[in-house]
Amino acid sequence: MSGRQLSYLMPRYKLSDSDIAVLTGYLQQMAAKPVPGVSEETLHFATIVTPDADPAKRQAMLDVLNQFFADKNEFIRGGIRPMHAAGGVQFRVSRRWQLHVWELTGPADGWADQLDQHLASEPVFAVISGLGGSVWEPIHRFCERNRVPCLFPNTDLPVISESDFYNLYFYRGVILEADMIAESIERLDEQAVKPRLLQIFRKKDLGAAAAAALEARARRANLESVMISLDVEGDNLSISQALSRARPTDIVALWLRPADISSLPKRPPADVTVYVSGLMTNLESAPMPAAWRDVAHMTYPFDPPDLRKFRMNYPLAWMKVRHIAVTDERVQSNTYLACGILAEELTSLQDNFVREFLLERIEDMLSHRVLSGFYPRLGLAPGQRFASKGGYFVHFTEPGGPAIAPTSEWIVP
Repeated sequence: MSGRQLSYLMPRYKLSDSDIAVLTGYLQQMAAKPVPGVSEETLHFATIVTPDADPAKRQAMLDVLNQFFADKNEFIRGGIRPMHAAGGVQFRVSRRWQLHVWELTGPADGWADQLDQHLASEPVFAVISGLGGSVWEPIHRFCERNRVPCLFPNTDLPVISESDFYNLYFYRGVILEADMIAESIERLDEQAVKPRLLQIFRKKDLGAAAAAALEARARRANLESVMISLDVEGDNLSISQALSRARPTDIVALWLRPADISSLPKRPPADVTVYVSGLMTNLESAPMPAAWRDVAHMTYPFDPPDLRKFRMNYPLAWMKVRHIAVTDERVQSNTYLACGILAEELTSLQDNFVREFLLERIEDMLSHRVLSGFYPRLGLAPGQRFASKGGYFVHFTEPGGPAIAPTSEWIVP
């Protein structure tokens, strides 16, 4: 809106008078308002932690966030100087980064009001990383409602809505795992006798949502489905009791945490096919009995350790040099990756601090990243909000250790 003539390289479009009026009104609206969370000296960001988030993971994430922000601010300690681009446009080389940690409390139905209060008292340009437990949807809805970018939170139960715009995730979490299992089961459709699906979960954990998603897919495929919650009110079940309901040829899907996995009976039921959520059982660190390791198909929505080793050298070296203890490699790697993506794309904005522009830049440039952490590749586009699209099935290759190997190609359900 400065009156500068566009370069001849810019594309030209034939617009009607009404189109021009709408476009002009939009641009004037953008120029008329100060950008929330942006001052002459500082960029403000928030990270959000839910009350059911694991305290150790919370600290692991904050260690990375605080150090990354400190590094950014150390770089500009000598002062902020303007830079001139071609055409005489002046923009700042950098601004200080300020992190606000929004700790939510109480039940999820009260989080929206808390977030509105945080935003009113501490306006931010974007939400970076963050940590959830079994619920993330209220944060997602808050960011959509307030048009605040929420960039790559650490949650295994994101909101599945490709039509939303302001929330970006690394992957679809346990819903991706459910879809992977569903596709694997549907390949059995040619069998003369269709198997029965038996799922075991806890109703107050994120496995309940995954089990519901898989059940819906099973019913569409005309498979009989049995849902068993271990924490049915007034009638809690042991895992052994739940597994006693399995019958030969059943497909058993376990949506359980390590504490439950460690209490599995010594041997699985005879002649059943077993699927296990890698995300919920702590991936290759799952405390699974030896006999189960021989038969379980574990969902693994990342590259296995041997395949991601090269890409992990940089973030792990960064943490080592800065004396950050690696207590949760996945959370810390994802947090570092989210910060790196944000830093790169903010540099390309050149003082054009428009939230939608930031998101569009990430959409456009993410697939060009070589360092993608746990993921073999990342990519976004309009209508895509999940940067990594698939996963492997893996099995354990030794009785008691963490070594794993893929039993499938990379699957994109």
